[in-house]
Amino acid sequence: MRRPVLLVAAAALTLVLSACSGDDTATSTVLPIDDVLATEIVVTPDPSGTFAVLEVDTDIPLACSVVFGTSEAFGLIATDDDMAGGAHTDHQPRMQGLAPDTTYLYRLQGSDAAGNLYQSEVMTFTTPAATAVERPGRNVAPDATVVAVSSEFSDAFAATNAIDGDPATEWSTAGDGDDASITIDLGVVADIVGFGFQSREMSDGTAIVESFTVTVDDGETLGPFVAGTGLSIVDAAASGQVLRIDAVTTTGGNTGAVEVEVYAEG
Repeated sequence: MRRPVLLVAAAALTLVLSACSGDDTATSTVLPIDDVLATEIVVTPDPSGTFAVLEVDTDIPLACSVVFGTSEAFGLIATDDDMAGGAHTDHQPRMQGLAPDTTYLYRLQGSDAAGNLYQSEVMTFTTPAATAVERPGRNVAPDATVVAVSSEFSDAFAATNAIDGDPATEWSTAGDGDDASITIDLGVVADIVGFGFQSREMSDGTAIVESFTVTVDDGETLGPFVAGTGLSIVDAAASGQVLRIDAVTTTGGNTGAVEVEVYAEG
């Protein structure tokens, strides 16, 4: 997913760049981020082992980022997760491009409206070993074309993210809730044997698609099928080319999908 990059203060940017380069010198006094934490820092790696989400709340609005890597040189950076942009208190930077079964070092940092800089100690997390997922057939969705969508929150949350085969990207609607839908054209008529769906989610519990249907070539509607924040795989038999996927029940808000998969024979 390509998250919107926050506009951080120049002083905070200096801190980020020095941290990424391994340079411990900073032009401003760095304060312990523990002083403004409302919750503990929690890092949750995805079961794929390819990305992880850091979650923490702060007592004051901060523009946050996290630097990470396999050594204290770091070399990688994740910006704060805020679809609206700006400093806030609910933080979810997503660390992408990870390798399974690998230990990473990371440091959380941020700046407030007064230009004060905050930084955590260097901490670690380990990604899980990649687990094989048994699918009933070949996923043909990455070869499809999006021909209609209920809405897109922004270019960074485009509908094409739902069929790109990358669990680190996602499609988000602009508040469609239960009315979210996406229509894809497989390019050819396929003998379908099942579907996969992984909902996006927001930290406040909204944006989760709990069930969905699939309408084939404007004819038969299959489902509803149970969905959620993990990849839900269902068996279903159909033959068709154009598929409309509709949210049925959701927790409302900017619903969408991390991945929509279509399994075909062969």
